[in-house]
Amino acid sequence: MEHVDVAVIGGGQAGLAMAHALLREGVTPVVLEASDRAAGSWPRYYDSLTLFSPARYSALPGLIFPGDPDRYPHRDEVISYLADYAAHLCADIRTGHRVTVVHRTGDARFELELEDRDSLSARAVVAASGTFGRPYRPTLPGLDDFPGAVLHAAEYRTPRPFTGRRVVVVGAGNSAVQIAAELAGTSRVTLASRKPVKFARRRILGRDLHFWLRYTGLDAVPLGSVLREPPTQPVLDDGRYRSAVREGRPDRQPMFTSLDGAEAAWVDGTREEVDTIILATGYRPDVPYLADLDGALDAGGHPRHRGGAALTVPGLAFVGLEWQRALSSNSLRGVGRDAARVARHLSARLGRR
Repeated sequence: MEHVDVAVIGGGQAGLAMAHALLREGVTPVVLEASDRAAGSWPRYYDSLTLFSPARYSALPGLIFPGDPDRYPHRDEVISYLADYAAHLCADIRTGHRVTVVHRTGDARFELELEDRDSLSARAVVAASGTFGRPYRPTLPGLDDFPGAVLHAAEYRTPRPFTGRRVVVVGAGNSAVQIAAELAGTSRVTLASRKPVKFARRRILGRDLHFWLRYTGLDAVPLGSVLREPPTQPVLDDGRYRSAVREGRPDRQPMFTSLDGAEAAWVDGTREEVDTIILATGYRPDVPYLADLDGALDAGGHPRHRGGAALTVPGLAFVGLEWQRALSSNSLRGVGRDAARVARHLSARLGRR
């Protein structure tokens, strides 16, 4: 069996930032990525996705995002950037290596079982696989018996297959609004959510919101450990989404009260047939390979940690979780900060500091 110091599970933005931070601490990691390239979930996002932060605030540590720093990069630009970042790292990144189970061994090491491959032994493990692989599907009355198409935003790519259909998009976040507005160009769309959509201005006093988040320090305030649940993020808007919703493109309604076959019942008593329901309802941490580590996860499958360090499993750490420490923890602009903190913790544990 191969023995390594630190195994980083996931080769997306979190795993790459973690590898960079470990290398700076003098620790040589092995990055295990399940897919065929080090780009995380970005290749699977919908086709029209653009970042909500400018390029200057969308870079990982050690490599600027190329091009106009004030533009909002497209999904494919992020994929290209992550590929360049991986190449610049000169790290041991192994694609096509899916971790299925992590065990604790008797000598206080970890054994990682790989799909269709030999096992790997590590002194420390960092779970950096993000959340995209575990879409959250809420329990909605009648959804299980709905005869139409039901998909999560993770499965949405383009509006073409939904042309002319009656579509309900469930959610109130950035992705929900962006998908619903895009679909409204070719379909009759309702954006349904339990709470009203909250919009935030993209630019304030001539500066992008992310400038002010960094300038004031709000982006890095360590509130993650005191939050009972992550707050709903407002929709960042330059005015077009707010205008589209105001004009009914998409129509905005409170959540339907039930589904009766293909009919949706709305709070005002009206009923209508619906063809498609798209759940833009977020994600949960995707770490099923840690299920056999006692104390690593809570009953809901969420990591038990403080600032990224596992609470009861020495040598286990996390990076790239939503609100791991701060607002920006699971973003391109903020994951490097958390990775550096975790790297210092692991370096000390391994006796490198």
